[in-house]
Amino acid sequence: MLRRCFALLSAVALILGATESAASEKKIPAPDWQLTDVDGKPVKLSDFRGKVVVLDFWATWCPPCRAEIPGFIEIQKKYADQGFSMIGVSLDREGPSVVKPFIAKFGMNYPVVMGNERVASDYGGITAIPTTFVIDRQGNIVAGYQGLTDQGTFESVITKLLKEPPGS
Repeated sequence: MLRRCFALLSAVALILGATESAASEKKIPAPDWQLTDVDGKPVKLSDFRGKVVVLDFWATWCPPCRAEIPGFIEIQKKYADQGFSMIGVSLDREGPSVVKPFIAKFGMNYPVVMGNERVASDYGGITAIPTTFVIDRQGNIVAGYQGLTDQGTFESVITKLLKEPPGS
């Protein structure tokens, strides 16, 4: 178990430090999880298999996280019908009571689940937010970003992945 965690941590560190083109060549299976949304309904990453996914670890109190949300809303609108899904993983300790009104206020149009220490650890130990991963249709992490990242950066990776046929 410790070796698996170390290997994932090392791989995620490599991806986070990699350029977009180098990251697309390295594929690391995204750890599956089951979390609850703000209404308490279970959501699993495996529910999105076959889609390109942007998985964003964030919190309502985080200014850079808040700055990225309008871009994520736009990306979800633009690519949802092409096999894409944005997923937010809230790391707010106060839970759904603060996240649910935030989602409504900002008009977030994508699933938001309540994260925990285990999922953060499974993704290499989230040490800063936002931390965001791009996952291909096969469930592999192909890019990772720590800190505020512009919409165009995400779209360049997403559009390439959406052109790949499912199962490739």
